Amino acid sequence: MSFWMAASDHTVSAALERLAAIVGENVEQLVDAFYSTFLLHEEASAYLSHSVVNQRLRYSLRQWLLDLVDEDLRSDTSGFEQRQIKIGEVHARLKVPNDIVMEGMTLLKTEIARRVSVLGLDATTTAETIILLDEAIDFAMRFMTEAYVSDTRSRAQTDEAFRLFSLGQDINLERETQRAALMEWSQSVLFSLLGEKTEEARNMLSASPFGLWVRHRAAVLFQGSTVLGRIEDLIRQIDQRTIPAISGREPAAVSDLQRQVEELKYLLNELFQTAANIENGRDPLTRTLNRRFLPSILGREISLAKSSGSPFTLLMVDVDHFKTVNDTYGHSAGDAVLGCVAEYLLGAVRSSDYVFRYGGEEFLIALVETDRTEAQIIAERIRQGIAAQRPRVSETRTVEITASVGVASFEGHPDYQYMINAADKALYRAKQEGRNRVCVCGDTRPGSTAARQEAAPPEPVVNHYKRQQVP
Repeated sequence: MSFWMAASDHTVSAALERLAAIVGENVEQLVDAFYSTFLLHEEASAYLSHSVVNQRLRYSLRQWLLDLVDEDLRSDTSGFEQRQIKIGEVHARLKVPNDIVMEGMTLLKTEIARRVSVLGLDATTTAETIILLDEAIDFAMRFMTEAYVSDTRSRAQTDEAFRLFSLGQDINLERETQRAALMEWSQSVLFSLLGEKTEEARNMLSASPFGLWVRHRAAVLFQGSTVLGRIEDLIRQIDQRTIPAISGREPAAVSDLQRQVEELKYLLNELFQTAANIENGRDPLTRTLNRRFLPSILGREISLAKSSGSPFTLLMVDVDHFKTVNDTYGHSAGDAVLGCVAEYLLGAVRSSDYVFRYGGEEFLIALVETDRTEAQIIAERIRQGIAAQRPRVSETRTVEITASVGVASFEGHPDYQYMINAADKALYRAKQEGRNRVCVCGDTRPGSTAARQEAAPPEPVVNHYKRQQVP
C-alpha cells in the first residue's frame, strides 16, 4: 500500500500544502534547473535546442509541476491520468528516449527534495513530505510510461507494415524505373562534364532522381540491407572522387564511372531480388498512401532533414466545393473527381515524394529535399493542373474543378504533427480568402499566391519531377 493511502488525512494534506508552496514559489527556478541541465545533455539537447520547442516545453513543464502538487491521489485522478497519458504519447511521437524522461524526473525530485530539506522540519515530517513527492512523480511517470510503450509498439508495427507494403508494390516496374533513372543520369553527366558545363554540384548522383530514391524510398523498402549500404557507399565514391576526376579531365575517370554504374546496376538487381510481393496499404479509391503511414514516413523525413540540414515541405491539397459535386451528381461522381485529382497528383511528383489520402477530399503531399520557395511554385502549378482537369461524372457530362493548397516547410520542430497543423492552417486561410489559391504558412499577406484568371496554362510541375508509376 502506498504512503498516500496509509498516511492520515492530516499528514497528506499538510505535505501537499508544503509541496504546493515550495513548487509555487520556486517553479521558475525548477524549470530553469531542468533546462540548464538538459540543454547541455548530449542526448537530450537534440530534443530541446529549437527555440519553439524550448518555449513550449518550458510552459508545459511549469504547468505540469503546478498540476502535480495540486493533485490528491486519494481522490478521483482520472483527469490527471489522462494528462499523463497524453504526455507519454507526445514523448513517443517525438521519439524522446524514456530513460531521458526518467532522468528528468529524478532531477526534479532532487531539486524539490533539496528545498524541502532546508525548511527546518523535523526528520519525520521531512521524510513524509519527500515520500509523498516521490510517489506523486512515480504515479505520473507510470501512466506516461504505459502510454509511451504502447504508442512506441504501435508505431513500430506501423513502420514494419509500411516497409512490407512498400515491398508489395510492382517490384519489377520499380526496379526498371530506377535502372532507367540511373542510366539517364550517367548519360547526362558525361555529356555535361565532357562538354562545356563543368559545374560538379549539378551532376552529383546523390542529388539526381535515382539518388533521392535511394536516400528516401529504398531506405524504407530495404532497411538494414547490406546491399543498400554498398549502393550508398558507391554513390559517395562517385560524387566525391569520380565526378571531380571527370571534371578535371583525368584519363581513367570515364572508364571508372562506367564500371561504377555497372556495379550499381548489379547491386540494384540484387537489392530487388530480396523483395517480397505483398499488396496492401493504399487507399482503394485513389491508390494514394494510407494516412496510417504518416507517422512512419514523416517522422523519418523529419529526422533526415534535421540530421542533413536538407529542406522538407508539405502541401495540403483540398478539392474546392466537393460537397456540391457530391450533392448534385451523386457519390459516384465524387469518387470520379477524387480519382481524377489523385491520378494527377501521383503523376506530378517524383518517385521519392509521397502522396497521402488525408481524409475526405484532402490530400497531403510530402516533398522531400524541397524548400519553401520551390514548393510554392510547385503548389501553384499543381493548382493550375487540377483546374485543367475535366473529370467525367456521367456518360455525357464533365465538371470543372479547382483546389486550394496550403504549404508548410520544416523549420526544426521535431513533431511531424506541428508541420501538418501548419499546412492545415495555410489551407484554411486559402479557403477563407476565396479558394482556388495557394497560401504559405508564415506568409500573412492576403492570398500569398493567389489564383489569377490570366494565369498561364498549366505546365509540367518541374522538369526533374518525374511521373510516379501507380500500381
